[in-house]
Amino acid sequence: MQLVSQAGEIVFAGPTRRVCEGTLGRVTQLEMDRRSTRRTRVARWLLAVFMMFMGLAHFLAPEGFVRAMPPWLPWHLGLVYLSGVFEILGGLGLLIPRARRASAWGLIALFVAVFPANVHMALHADELGIAPWILWARLPFQPLFMAWAYRVRRSDGDHAA
Repeated sequence: MQLVSQAGEIVFAGPTRRVCEGTLGRVTQLEMDRRSTRRTRVARWLLAVFMMFMGLAHFLAPEGFVRAMPPWLPWHLGLVYLSGVFEILGGLGLLIPRARRASAWGLIALFVAVFPANVHMALHADELGIAPWILWARLPFQPLFMAWAYRVRRSDGDHAA
């Protein structure tokens, strides 16, 4: 049913209003899903490129990464190369739909694994020649990186898990 308000607008009432609101709600939800998918895709690509770049840096300039290693860990150079490989693979995996979820969880595990090295760097900033506040300020970013990987773990249009 269609009514005209005092302002001259067409106002729907009864079943017609419910149909219009339902349709508008679905259209709005589809648009929101489309925008969310686009944002997730961009976030996924940014994280993937960042991880591949950082992984490559482990091979091009391993010295800084070796200095960051806590002394209680063995095989410093080998672990630097290994973490570089996993960063590259994790970044690539984010771009492959079938590998995306496993890659994201692998990156989350990697962020947890390298956290002690980041704490070690903050505690020994004077030995590294880096301002201590920078190294302490970067520690809270580890959970943000984990959340970022968790956010982009799903394939486009996958709203489960």
